[in-house]
Amino acid sequence: MTREDILSGFDPNAASSPDAGLFGLPFAAEQASVIVVPVAWEATVSFGSGASLGPAAILQASTQVDLRHHDYPDAWKRGFYLDTFPDEMAELARSAKKLARGVIEHIQRGGSIRPGSEQDRALHEVNAACARMNEWVYRRCEYWKNRGKTVGLLGGDHSIPLGYLRLLAERRDGFGILHVDAHHDLRAAYEGFTWSHASIFYNALSTLTGISKLVQVGVRDYCDQEFSYARARSSRITVYYDRDVRRRLYRGENWDGLCREITSRLPGAVHISIDIDGLEPWLCPSTGTPVPGGLAYEEMIFLLDTLKNSGREIIGFDLCEVAPGPDGWDANTGARVLFHLCSLAAEAASGTASS
Repeated sequence: MTREDILSGFDPNAASSPDAGLFGLPFAAEQASVIVVPVAWEATVSFGSGASLGPAAILQASTQVDLRHHDYPDAWKRGFYLDTFPDEMAELARSAKKLARGVIEHIQRGGSIRPGSEQDRALHEVNAACARMNEWVYRRCEYWKNRGKTVGLLGGDHSIPLGYLRLLAERRDGFGILHVDAHHDLRAAYEGFTWSHASIFYNALSTLTGISKLVQVGVRDYCDQEFSYARARSSRITVYYDRDVRRRLYRGENWDGLCREITSRLPGAVHISIDIDGLEPWLCPSTGTPVPGGLAYEEMIFLLDTLKNSGREIIGFDLCEVAPGPDGWDANTGARVLFHLCSLAAEAASGTASS
């Protein structure tokens, strides 16, 4: 059955059926232009947890998202589909998280990791599990890319994109990353974990020469090592610290001009990486490490639209660190950010512009 066949029998104004797919859409994978790969993984989280539950919570909340996008009203017709995270990987995620928790608690009590100790063995097992997850993400994204799909990732913690970034780096002469986050994520092997969520861009820049530029927006909580690392690599990393951006706005600059400046730092092909804590914390109160400050929802949407309307190619995206809270608000925010990312990617792939 073709996408057109599906559309002819679908009412976008009706309530979603209980067995509907992502955003209540009826598309199978072969009919969808955008595939979202869920990665329910949070092995190395060091503060709040729950990000591994994000994909399921966002799926549930997505059925309440109305399909007429304000800027891209027909984007959904190109088809969005949520892939599956295998039971085998989910079990590995639970095992790795349990082992990592023991290591983290030991460190927080002031203990050291002695070679050959129980904690040292656990640390190596967690690192091996995370490496296996990275490989699974690489292979799954490769599978969908080989079928002509635009691929996005849905976490899980922010360690999950490395495998996808490796795939993109192998297929591109060079690309940039627009990174919205409260944190740099430039720590080296945080708490001993090689593939920590706090180390994603340290690992990506250290191992993938295909990443020509990292532009970070919203950063407001970081350590000296990260600050020094970014400054020493200023030709490759540009940071728009949240406080500096606010000062510029308070002194009379406008967000449109800043967004144009931000996107001008990026090359022609761009991967979008969003940690939900890049937003104001009232939008994501249950995320693992919420920080005061951050972007308003519409500020981030405007930034993403500015990127798309600049003519740059959006080659992929990831959305991470959405942890469901008791009132469903985090999942509600996450579902709408994901809908915008999917719509943006679908429109960009079709070459459609917006005002």
